[in-house]
Amino acid sequence: MPRYEYRCRTCGDTFELRRPMSQSSAPTPCPSGHEDTVKLLSTVAVTGAATPSPAPSAGGGGGGGCCGGGCCG
Repeated sequence: MPRYEYRCRTCGDTFELRRPMSQSSAPTPCPSGHEDTVKLLSTVAVTGAATPSPAPSAGGGGGGGCCGGGCCG
């Protein structure tokens, strides 16, 4: 079950709650009992790759993009 983060507008506390996705926007009181809460937008952290990316080649390459494709004047 996913975890959602909420903030109480009355006391300012932030808390997490595990609930089904179908109930993610349903009203929920804060642990102190206040009813005025809002669901926060969660972010997903992505960590580095298991192997390092290859260094860019030193020949200019023509790998697309505006200036790499020759469309810049």
